[in-house]
Amino acid sequence: MALNRKSKVSAEFSMASLTDIIFLLLIFFMLSSSLVAPNALNLKLPGRSKSPMTKTDQLPDVRVNAAGTYAFNGRNVSPEQIDKELRTISRRSNTSFTISPEKKAPVEKVVFVMDLAMRYNLNAVLLPEE
Repeated sequence: MALNRKSKVSAEFSMASLTDIIFLLLIFFMLSSSLVAPNALNLKLPGRSKSPMTKTDQLPDVRVNAAGTYAFNGRNVSPEQIDKELRTISRRSNTSFTISPEKKAPVEKVVFVMDLAMRYNLNAVLLPEE
């Protein structure tokens, strides 16, 4: 008695579910990458410039000490006063200032000043103390 097998193993593979997963991953990464960009700081890297160089000793200076307190041009000020001073600088033609953090200064305090510079469209020159 000879038994014939009528069911053959199909070698076909459906790509529909795989393409659905790929498109879902693509959409996820596109949405998540667009959410990361607004939180980034706009840093200006050094390069060539045709404008004349400004001496940093003539620019307003914001110091951040190791205790996390601020000093603007040598006098101790609060974060609200730093905000007010940088707002007045942004109204002038000279839109640059220096940030001078001490070596052990809290990073959050320095980033706060950098965020104010970005908010008021100011050029901040970071001069860390050694």
